[in-house]
Amino acid sequence: MRKPDFNNILKVLRCEVPDRPTLFEYFMNVPLYERLNRGKPFPEKDDLQQLIFTLKAFEAAGYDYVHTLASDFLFPVREHSQKSTISLNSSAVITDRDSFKAYPWPDPDDFDYSRLEKIAPYMPDGMKIMASADSGVLESAIALAGFDNLCLMLYDDPDLVRDIFGEIGSRLVRYYEIAAKYETVGMMISNDDWGFKSQTFLSRSDMQKYVYPWHKKITDAVHKSGKPVVLHSCGNLSEVMEDIIDYLHYDGKHSYEDTIMPVEEFYEKFHGRIAIMGGIDMNFMVKSAPEQVKERCRAMLKRAEVRGGYALGTGNSVPEYLPQENYLAMIGTAME
Repeated sequence: MRKPDFNNILKVLRCEVPDRPTLFEYFMNVPLYERLNRGKPFPEKDDLQQLIFTLKAFEAAGYDYVHTLASDFLFPVREHSQKSTISLNSSAVITDRDSFKAYPWPDPDDFDYSRLEKIAPYMPDGMKIMASADSGVLESAIALAGFDNLCLMLYDDPDLVRDIFGEIGSRLVRYYEIAAKYETVGMMISNDDWGFKSQTFLSRSDMQKYVYPWHKKITDAVHKSGKPVVLHSCGNLSEVMEDIIDYLHYDGKHSYEDTIMPVEEFYEKFHGRIAIMGGIDMNFMVKSAPEQVKERCRAMLKRAEVRGGYALGTGNSVPEYLPQENYLAMIGTAME
């Protein structure tokens, strides 16, 4: 087990060369956490014990941080049936001005963030927390209004759209302000899926009107605390990458798909301007043999060896269906 050193992630996020190959992952899965904890069962119900267990898994795998939600803050939505695919309209609870006024908007100050303090005695020297919220600005708007409804509102009632984003965004800004103050938190990740394979959910002009103002406040709040912040966003963001870098000032970008732009190509296009976090395509990680995984990961680390600004990881996260041997092959290349 190698000693964690958060300075490596900081160097990556400054687009510098870390002292050693550095790993990055948004989150993994319970069976993998159990394997990394030598077969011990994942604790039930106790938030602190679950975070300690997750921390030990991240440490055992060679990460310099552990990811956690800062608190259980979320926006209540309509429950939907648990199926393999769901409609982006299935959770909608705000359809007009009356339902907007009746919605029980949660106050981020009412939630418990103490896990960020209670974990301190259990954290090894050199390790920090990467904290996130349960969802992001655009994701939450789509969940609350439904995607079809939101698109129609953009034309039928743009003032209502602005108010919905205002209520969501202001609360998420406050959430990040609170979490960023904890000494255990070394960085934050702003998770907000913006698009799909070919484009963003909303046009760039609508992103500028409704989404950007709140993401700018989020990055400003985290940076004011002296900490970096990564954007996790799935989808084709080619039309908005310049905004992400030059206006929103995110330190790193996470989530990549080969069918949109392979991480190797993304690195060549944007390295030195924003840190590239993870990126080894999920489909590749699932379908390839371990030696193929090692070969691609070695090549990616070699690509960034003298230029920096890269941390090795998957293109999205580590779900249970990703073969554990392939995951271990990936992190093993960093250990070599």
